[in-house]
Formats: sequence, structure tokens, C-alpha cells
Amino acid sequence: MTGSLATAGYFLLPPDGLASNLGYDAIGLASTALIITGVRLNRAHRPAMWYWFAAGQFTWVVGDLVWEYYLYVLKQDPYPSPADYVYLSAYPMLVAGMLMLIRDRKRGVRDIAALVDAAIVAIGLGLVFWVFVMHPVAADSSATTMERVVGVAYPAADALLLAMLARFYTGVGRLSPSVRLLGLAALLLLVSDVIYSLVELYVEVEISILDAGWLGSYICWAAAALHPSMRGAGTAAEHTSGARVGRARLVLLAVCSLLAPGLLFIPGIGADEVDRLTIAGGAVLLFLLVVVRMSGFVGEVQRQADQLENLAMADDLTGLANRRRFEQALGTALAAGRIQVALLDLDDFKGVNDRLGHGVGDRLLTVVAHRLRAALPADVLVSRMGGDEFAVLMPDMTDAEADKIVARLAEALGVPVTAGEHELLVGASIGVTCGDGTSDPYEVMRRADVAMYAAKAAHDRPRRYTPDLDETSDEQARIGAELRTALDAGQFRVVYQPIVSLPAGETVAVEALVRWDHPERGMIPPDRFIPAAERNGLIVELGEWIMRTACTQAVLWRAQHGAAAPMRMSVNVSARQLAEPGFAAMVAAVLRETGLPANGLAVEVTETAVFGGGQAVQSLQDVHDLGVAIALDDFGTGHSSLGLLQTVPVDVIKVDKSFVDTITMAGRHAVIATALIQVSAGLGLTAVAEGVETAEQAAELHRLGYELAQGYHFGRPAAEPSFTIPVTGAV
Repeated sequence: MTGSLATAGYFLLPPDGLASNLGYDAIGLASTALIITGVRLNRAHRPAMWYWFAAGQFTWVVGDLVWEYYLYVLKQDPYPSPADYVYLSAYPMLVAGMLMLIRDRKRGVRDIAALVDAAIVAIGLGLVFWVFVMHPVAADSSATTMERVVGVAYPAADALLLAMLARFYTGVGRLSPSVRLLGLAALLLLVSDVIYSLVELYVEVEISILDAGWLGSYICWAAAALHPSMRGAGTAAEHTSGARVGRARLVLLAVCSLLAPGLLFIPGIGADEVDRLTIAGGAVLLFLLVVVRMSGFVGEVQRQADQLENLAMADDLTGLANRRRFEQALGTALAAGRIQVALLDLDDFKGVNDRLGHGVGDRLLTVVAHRLRAALPADVLVSRMGGDEFAVLMPDMTDAEADKIVARLAEALGVPVTAGEHELLVGASIGVTCGDGTSDPYEVMRRADVAMYAAKAAHDRPRRYTPDLDETSDEQARIGAELRTALDAGQFRVVYQPIVSLPAGETVAVEALVRWDHPERGMIPPDRFIPAAERNGLIVELGEWIMRTACTQAVLWRAQHGAAAPMRMSVNVSARQLAEPGFAAMVAAVLRETGLPANGLAVEVTETAVFGGGQAVQSLQDVHDLGVAIALDDFGTGHSSLGLLQTVPVDVIKVDKSFVDTITMAGRHAVIATALIQVSAGLGLTAVAEGVETAEQAAELHRLGYELAQGYHFGRPAAEPSFTIPVTGAV
């Protein structure tokens, strides 16, 4: 608005007077000052670009002052004058600013495609200007050489500015008001300069209306700098990729490319030899630029295709190869030679997600992926197959070489993982196989899967596939399918093994053990069906049934036998049960429903079930808070048994049978059993010796200080053990 008022005021002054010219100069200086003010006020991302624009405006003002000096001091009005040379020297400054405007600094390189487009537009428009403006001016025999050069220089420079700005006006992005104002400024310059060049050569009158165009250009430069959108003018937020072509740009490029041959159809144009040569040269340049542009299109399409392929073959979360890429690589490698494949499944990953949330679970997967990649050679492909399952493809390796790599992977995963505020100990079940004897990738994966589940069921080191695992796998699959029916049909039985006092052999507690009374295969021991129940999740429901059945039986015995009944019922609990957040609530509900006091129940867990910490330990703590005793089964066989005594609320340690078997032998065989009874006594814990099979073992255990024992020597598991008399075979 202020600029418009200033322009109107200019035209109110006497034309061609000193006052009007000084007013014109004042508007130009104000434009320069306002551009600098806009840079400071709006904190432009590219201040140098605007300073170049301001320098161009100021140079024009200097040119005006030079022209006024000649007009009012020297009383001369030459054309061209030194003022014209000053005017023209401003254009390189404006071009420098425009180059910064169309540069994509976020990528740190010039947008070559945009420059090619600008060149196509510039040449196309330049041919039109040459034919209709520049050539007539240049061919005018009445004008001097310098007059012709200056006459064509102004519109040529303006056309270049517009061609550079065409990159924005024909793109697919949304233009900012600042860039629109810059385009309007360049357009006003072009129109005014073209008319000026023609008027100076062919008309002997002054057309003061041209001043409106130049003043309007001044105002648009200043307004572009003052508008808040100038802060991000030309940056990546507004900058559309030169490889992306909007409909308007496509039309403009097509029209400009066809201008050269199109001009030849205009009557009189083709007859001029200079025009023909100029148009021919322009046509060649346009053809070459279009070829360059098309090659850019093709290259960009290829790059995008490669990016899409990479995205389609990569896992979004971890960046590893996905299942599709792994299967393709496996097929190729299998056809080329000997391969090894390892399949990894993280232990208790579902528990991490359930307890800590999927954000922590995702972070855990990312860290695991990084460790796997770091532990593997460059020619080994690691892939996330989905969920918490990873696969490793090792081409051209022997069994021994692959086993070393797998051992390294297991070691890398044995280090605790920090995920957010949580430190997690993550193990993995790993199955390994080679591709010998088959050309089917799916068969290789099946073998690795069988080996992985064998490792998971055994809770031990990585397992390599052997044909006998297929029989075990088939049996596990069959058992898993039958478990649901067995539970619904009441085929499970609970038997009880006495835990006796030494030396008398009186039953003080019993351990509840489950058996499967299969209608066709007879009694199935737990080591054959418990792994399948853990894998399909049915162990949670089965474990609750065992807990309720055992507690009900304990209450019934108390009613029948009174003081002779066992003081405590011990029930085994799996890691999968402990991972359920509602485990403690289930135990509390069973105690409440059956009427068994909390101190009449003990929960037995293995070291591996609580080694990873987390929800398993929390569940035990919650159960312990109810008053239920916690027994650590198979104690001494793990690699951190003593450490668990500090983290798990333990009341009873059950010394593993492997230490009892050799206790009557001379020498060092009894050292561990002796140490364990001393540890339990020092910590105020109760120790139970498991697997006692002979009277000599029972006597030696008693001599070492053991007060409780369990084993076939005192009785096998039975549905109705005897409690009224000491167990036969006691010390």
C-alpha cells in the first residue's frame, strides 16, 4: 500500500523534472533499504540471496543518478549512456540471487533438473524475443552498434530472470507469496525494458508510463523481502524436486521445445538467413537439453524403482532384510552351492511386550538387529522374518564354520540390552541346518525351524538339525494338537511324591506332578507334553487346573488325616505361567476358593524360568507377598544359581539329583552338596535333597546336615500316598 501511494505521488510531480527524478531515486533507495530490513526482520534462511537483490536495486539507483547527472548537469541525453552500463551491471547481481533461490541446499547440490528446465524456457522465449524484438533492433541500420547491443541486452537479461523463476511457477509445490512477488517484479522489468528498447530506437517521444513498470518492480522486490514467507523462500520446504514435473511445467516445456520449428511457419521468418541460423541453433540446443532432461527422468525413475525395491525388501523397524528378500537370496544361494541357515527366536519376547509395552519391544528388536549385524561377516545375510524371529544365511560355509558364527551370535545376545529405562536379558533359541540333500528353500527353512524348536524345548545351546528331530517334531505337533482335547476330556491326572524328614522318613510335604492318561498311548510323562503346552500357550490353563486340583486335594487330606496330613503342597510352575501378569491373582483366587492357607502352598520354579528377571520375578514376589513359599528347583545346575538367591524371594532350595547321585563316593563328590547345605543354613533357607534312591544316600545326606529329602527311595509319585506311617526305607 505504501509503495502504491509513493508511485501515485511520483506521477503527481511535474514530469521530467528534477523533483520527480529525485522522487524516483528515493523509491529505489527505499526498496534497497526495505530488502535489507526484511532480511533482518524475518531472519531469512538465505540472507546472501536477498543481499544480492538489494545490491541490484542499489545499482539501478546509481544508474539513475548517473543518467540524471548527464541530463541535468551536462545537459545531455545520450543513448546508450554510461547509465545504461550501470543498469546492465545490476543483472549479474540479480542472477546470482536467483541462482541461490533455485538451489536446493538441503541436499547440498544444485537442482540440475531445474536449471535444465530454466534453460529450455530461456532458449524458447529467447528465440521469440530474437525474432520479434532483438533481431529487428540489432538489424536496424539507423542505430549504432552499441545502441543495438544495449537495446537487446535489457530484454535478454529480463528473460533470463523470468526463465529462472519459471522453475517455481511450473513446479508441483505451492508457491509462497514472496516468490510470487519476485516473479511479478521480473515480469514488470521485462515488459518495461522491451518497450523501452523499442521506443528508444523507433519513437521520438517519452513514455513516462514505463516508469510505473520500473517503480512497480522496485515495490515488488521490497514487498517480497518484507513478507514473512521470504524466510523460507527457495528452501526444501517449498522447493519441489526438479525431477517431479507438474502439469503446468510439462506444458511449458513442451511449448518452449516446439517454438523453434513453430517460428519457421510464420510468414517472412524463414526467409531471413540470420533468423534461420538462429532458429536452427536454438532448435539444436533445445533438442540437446530435452535429451538431458529425459535422461534425468529415466535416471530418477530408475532411482525411485531401486528405492522402492529396497523398501520392499527391507524391514521397516530394524532395517534388516525382510522375509521376501531372504527367501529370494536363499533360493539363489542354494542353487549356487553349499549353504548354512540359522533361525533365531527370542525368548519371552511376548512377555516384554505385555509387561513393558510395544515401544520397549521395538527398541529391543532394533538393538538385537544391530548386534546380529555387528557379529556377522559382511557376506552373511541377516533378516527379520517377522515378530521376534530372525534368520541368517551363510553361503559357502562348512558346518564347523557356521557353528562358530552361531556361537558368536548366542554370545552377543547374552549381554543385557538397554531399552529405554529397562535393562533386559534376552536369550534366543537358535536352530541351524545346511542345505545338503535338497534344492527346496522351504525344506531348508523347515529343518531350521525344527532345530530351533528343539533348542527352545530343551532350553539349552543352539541345536543343529538331524533327521531324528523330525520324529520329535512330528510327535510334538501331534501332542500339541491333542492337548486341548485332553484337557477338555479330563485325561490329565495329578500324582504326588512325598518330601520326607530325615532321618525318620515322615512325610512333611508333597510335590504335585501331572501325568497324561492317554486313552491310546497310556500314561505320558510330562517331559513329552509340557514343552508342547508351553509352545502353544495351553500351559497357562493346564497349570491353573493343576494348581486348583492340588490345593483341593491338600484341603481334603487335612480334613481326612488331620495332623498326619502333609503340611505343604508344592506345585511346579513354568516360565510361561510366570510371564502372565495375572499369575499372582490366579494363585490368590485358588487359595480363596479351596480354603487352603497360603503357608500350606509352595510354588516350585526352575532357575531358567526366573533367570531373565522381569515379570517372572515380579510374579514370584507378588505370590510370596501372599504368604506362599517359593522353592527353587534343580538348584546348582544353572550358571548363576547363587546370584538368583539375591534377586528371587526364595524360601526353599531343592538340590539337584546330579549332586546326590555321587554323594556316597569318596573325595570331592560330596563337596558341592556340603557347600549347598551350608549356604542354605547361612541364608535361613530350607534345603531339600532331590533324587534320593538309596538308604546310603539318605544317611550321608543326614550326616551332612540335610533335614528334608525326596526320591524313589521314599516313594514314587502316586495319586494317594500314605501319610500315617513313616515311609519305608527311611534312614
